Amino acid sequence: QVHVRESGGGLVQAGGSLRLSCAASGRTFSSNAMGWFRQAPGKEREFVATINWSGSSAYYVDSVKGRFTISRDNAKNTVYLQMNSLKPEDTAVYYCAARGLSSVIAAATRDYNYWGQGTQVTVSS
Repeated sequence: QVHVRESGGGLVQAGGSLRLSCAASGRTFSSNAMGWFRQAPGKEREFVATINWSGSSAYYVDSVKGRFTISRDNAKNTVYLQMNSLKPEDTAVYYCAARGLSSVIAAATRDYNYWGQGTQVTVSS
């Protein structure tokens, strides 16, 4: 079992920055690909970023490319999402997720087995 917990959300002005953290429990963390998703009110959960087991490969949704950076520190069992140049449309609950049986990056909700509780990010204009 892999358990994940997000933190670092909050209220920020447009153009500002925020770093989300996802702390994972479970000895197999380093072998799991990880992902960040977000869900705005009235919308379906949306893929944001993913990173493979070693941190050597990552992929982002087009809307955040050049602004967001996903990284991981396996020694600390933690994955991060650095968010720069935030926009009001980035406002959402952000979820961290872990794949259950794969170290390969993936962008679909169905590819992830373990989910955090979410952390709210609000970007004001």
